Amino acid sequence: MSDLINHMNRRQMLSKTGAGLAGMGLSGLANPLTALEHPLAPKPPHFPTKAKQVIFFFMNGGMSHVDSFDPKAKLTELDGKDSTMKGRKWKGSQWDTITDHTTGIETTNLVPHLNSVMEEVALIRSLKSPFGDHFEATMHMHTGQKGMTMPGIGAWLSYGLGTNNTDLPSHMVIAKKEIYGGAKAWDANFLPPVHQGARIIPGAEPVKYLKPHPSTSRNQPAELAFIEKLNRQHHRGREETSELAARMLSYKTATSLQNVAPNLFNLGDELDETLKLYGIPKADSYDFGWQCLMARRLAENGVRFIEVIHPGNWDHHSNISGHGKLGKEIDQPIAGLIRDLKSRGMLDETLIVFATEFGRTPYHDSNPTGRGHHRNAFTCWLAGAGVKGGTIFGESDETGSEVATNAVDIHDFHATILYLLGLNHEHLTFTQSGRDFRITDVHGKVITDVLA
Repeated sequence: MSDLINHMNRRQMLSKTGAGLAGMGLSGLANPLTALEHPLAPKPPHFPTKAKQVIFFFMNGGMSHVDSFDPKAKLTELDGKDSTMKGRKWKGSQWDTITDHTTGIETTNLVPHLNSVMEEVALIRSLKSPFGDHFEATMHMHTGQKGMTMPGIGAWLSYGLGTNNTDLPSHMVIAKKEIYGGAKAWDANFLPPVHQGARIIPGAEPVKYLKPHPSTSRNQPAELAFIEKLNRQHHRGREETSELAARMLSYKTATSLQNVAPNLFNLGDELDETLKLYGIPKADSYDFGWQCLMARRLAENGVRFIEVIHPGNWDHHSNISGHGKLGKEIDQPIAGLIRDLKSRGMLDETLIVFATEFGRTPYHDSNPTGRGHHRNAFTCWLAGAGVKGGTIFGESDETGSEVATNAVDIHDFHATILYLLGLNHEHLTFTQSGRDFRITDVHGKVITDVLA
């Protein structure tokens, strides 16, 4: 057998003994293994903090701030009149302004359920982005970088903190459809591959190719043990080769998922009242409510960073009324998640982030019923662990065109998220090509006014 191990072509052997399992979509999840510590073992934060995990919502395409979380009475007054943009006219919102009676915070009836949980939310109405196109703005929101693909914020948090459950990936992405830039947004890039996001696709089979073929399932343990022996032998003397170590750990992660997935991804054990809270009609319904409830289940099971990507596209140049359908899709499920986490005592240790790539123009686009991309002022928000709920930071001007006070760039937003997880953004670095990189580059300041 030793001669066989020493002389057999490894590529041929792996292709014949179950390498397809490592290709299930989790094959990038690893960094060099050590005998003493799992590569995803929990790491202490830089300072004590409440937040233990993150649920990061992303609205693909650019959600309109003036139609949702930053309504403008002045736009209603100016509707149809010439704007400051030649050939464009001001466009008021199609949704009425509503007020949360507890906090006095105004949103619109595009998101009435979310309006009712504003006591948990810190709205940041003064974000700015350097990019007005989808790809660059999406990548900038995820990576903090300009003009290049870099590690995403989920990978950075996994790198900085590890995970609370080494049987699952530390960084998971629930996405029915890919966003602009695709998987680059949750890539580990130069960070150890263990921190790359693992994608879950809503449906009956959330992780593809997880189940072994019936004809080979009986032999799988022996095959995996043999492959591990080959890999470990090849790994000796190559301990810094993260790609090989990644493949080694991927088998272990996949085997763990085979055991936990049937229960983890099955909502059959959830109470009817819980499904109703999220707006889920039945346990085998795979809409956005399923994504939000699955995010809670992953957080319960120790996953450090969970990104939830709304499958709709908010890029409504031709008719902003398209926001109505998408608003209904996200409103009750996200509000339901906040209420569910709070009732279970999990909101005190879970940070919720709501982000989009940019806002939309307060005047009409080339089509009088639509809105264009708007990077000069838009809204994102935080809720949960360590966040001062019921607050507003920053403001846009009376038409939502420009930031009026307390401008926030994406580096500040990232620095604040890291701070809430107990990480100093200036100290969370990785040396690559002789330079220390960080998600905030040489920028970023924590928005202290949104901290509890």
